Amino acid sequence: MPNRIKEEIERLKNERGAIILAHSYQPGVIQDTADFVGDSLELSRTAAKESAELVVFCGVKFMAETAKLLSPDSTVVLAAPDADCSLAACMSGADLREMKKKYPGAKAVTYVNSTIDLKAESWACCTSANSVEVVEAAPSDEVIFGPDRNLGTWVAENTGKKLHIWPGGCHAHSGADIRDLREKKAEWPDAEVLVHPESPSVFLWEADAVLGTGGMIRHVEGSRAERFIIGTEEGMIYRLETLFPDRVFVAAGKIVCDDMGFTTPELVLKALESRNNGIEIPDELADKAAAAVRRMTEIG
Repeated sequence: MPNRIKEEIERLKNERGAIILAHSYQPGVIQDTADFVGDSLELSRTAAKESAELVVFCGVKFMAETAKLLSPDSTVVLAAPDADCSLAACMSGADLREMKKKYPGAKAVTYVNSTIDLKAESWACCTSANSVEVVEAAPSDEVIFGPDRNLGTWVAENTGKKLHIWPGGCHAHSGADIRDLREKKAEWPDAEVLVHPESPSVFLWEADAVLGTGGMIRHVEGSRAERFIIGTEEGMIYRLETLFPDRVFVAAGKIVCDDMGFTTPELVLKALESRNNGIEIPDELADKAAAAVRRMTEIG
């Protein structure tokens, strides 16, 4: 990053009382620029705790929206305005309403990787880390789960409840090639394999542990292994290398979210300069969506 841009980011951040939040899948230069790096829920909680005048979110749209729900008094700006999420886009609130008609006794648990209108139709949201706990806490024997079919399948295998799963998916995780992982395992037979539950089931069968990004960090911290094969978006490799420079990490295959790569230092600077381009959530959706997100934070 040019020194001029770096210095201007620091100046404007201090001048405006801003914080910069970056998801663990973001490019390394963006992670280095951020005040906080983590998963979407950790960053949303940070936004609420810090109560900053301006929050610059480096990630994709649903993450910035979730941060806005938990910190409604802050101006939350998505650094890369065009950064969307294929998973969030594959299920709408209208889709969930139709499923609720089909399964009227089932509560809806929605993965946090979702749109505001879908959150507003849900009993609760969940993360990959607490998805099983949230489903178990739902006051119904049957649960509608969406939008990710891979996460939903994994949850169904780890709970006694019946799940009605929406057939959506993350294009980056769902498109991963299991042959790449098997080749890495053959090359590194001593390595531990950590895989995200958004991946296809065949990836989960090959894993030593199935974890969200925060869980991967905690696992490596407590592990005696020196080498790890990581089955999630490749930006996570930089995050792990930064936190654990004495360990070695390799991607399980080509798992790349193009939208996560949209953020640049120039866009971060532009977001700090903007004053009227924050995330706006319609009033008729905000309270219901916020209630679903808060329930997620209370359960785990």
